[in-house]
Amino acid sequence: MASNALLVLYSTIDMIIVGMFVGTAGLSAVSQSSQIVNFATMVCLGFSNAGQVLLSQALGAGKRREMNDIIGTLFIFISLLSLSMSAIILCGQTYILDIMNIPRASYTMARHYLIICAGGLIFTAGYNMVSAVLRGMGDAKRPFMFIGIASAVNLILDIIFTGFLGWGVTGAAFATIIGQAVSFIFSLFYLFRRKEEFGFDFEKSSFSLKGKYVKMITALGTPMAIQSGFINLSMLVVNSMINKVGVVASATFGVGVRIDDIVNKISQGIQYAAVPIISQNIGARKNGRAKKTVYFAWIFSAIFTVFFMLLYITLGKQLFMVFSDDPAVHKMSDDFIRGILWMFPAFMVMRGSGAFIQGIGNATLSMLLAILDGVALRIGLSWLFGVALNMGFFGFVLGYGLAPYGYAIPSMIYFLSGKWERRRVLAEDI
Repeated sequence: MASNALLVLYSTIDMIIVGMFVGTAGLSAVSQSSQIVNFATMVCLGFSNAGQVLLSQALGAGKRREMNDIIGTLFIFISLLSLSMSAIILCGQTYILDIMNIPRASYTMARHYLIICAGGLIFTAGYNMVSAVLRGMGDAKRPFMFIGIASAVNLILDIIFTGFLGWGVTGAAFATIIGQAVSFIFSLFYLFRRKEEFGFDFEKSSFSLKGKYVKMITALGTPMAIQSGFINLSMLVVNSMINKVGVVASATFGVGVRIDDIVNKISQGIQYAAVPIISQNIGARKNGRAKKTVYFAWIFSAIFTVFFMLLYITLGKQLFMVFSDDPAVHKMSDDFIRGILWMFPAFMVMRGSGAFIQGIGNATLSMLLAILDGVALRIGLSWLFGVALNMGFFGFVLGYGLAPYGYAIPSMIYFLSGKWERRRVLAEDI
């Protein structure tokens, strides 16, 4: 949870400092371009999470020798994927920004931010990959330390580049990428120093694509990547609809999503903790312990959900004021808060049942539920309330907030039904 909080803080710093030194147009630029880069990042993260599940189940099944090949394959796989995603974004930047209806006042700044951050995608993907390996082995402390270093670097460089040097949004982008690069280098160095402990020898021959594990990572990771990608793609579509309302709506939604990301990412730490525990116990065929993990995840999630909902209700507008001094943004924040509060109970359920579906390796079901959430509901409901029913900005946010129930409710039913106990364990094929 602390690691996720720092991860969100990492990107939130950009928003706060840009809002302070550049203004509403800069906030819109950073929030919109960040969504595009996040889409590519989440696609890469889907395959990293697939590698984490394979490692955890291999560890639970006592197959440590095979773990070296899994890690080596994952390294090359994610590196090639991230470079490919960077090339796609850089080549199609103009088209992507145009279809998102970026406000004219933000367009040039959004383009600069997108070019710089997309160019450094390999560092973001690389950090997430190493963190997935560490978490798969049960080490959550080091990823927290590494992202803490990155956040500190980002904060210092943000103030220097954006504030003192006056580079604006471009400075924020450079600060972000440099911070991510530092984090990746530190995490890679740590993994190298502890290579015996983590089962990867760092030999040149180990950095290769093993056909068997490429197929397993692809089979498990493709649905996960589609899941992550569709959710972020749906956010881009909703952003595009909101951008037509104007730059104030664009900035308000961008700030609101960032605040919501802080809340959700912190509680998502529960899910990140649950996945390797579930995977290792499934690999060891201890289904009872895996089920208990889901129950405890629900309990902890309920506690934090109530806390964060009360925080939003009592201090929501004040949180928006941290990012922007624009009275128009402050006024529109009331509509965002009223709509987004509907999302919280759904995420409370997803922390447990979502972790379970990922932990047992049922990526196909996770993908189908994500498509239901991201496409059918997030886009569909936002259009229904915002456009068809003419509810405006509040309608877009309400549809966005109700969409996660398309994942939460079916995933809970699947877990409680017990049908998953008849599935073949992935560890058998490793």
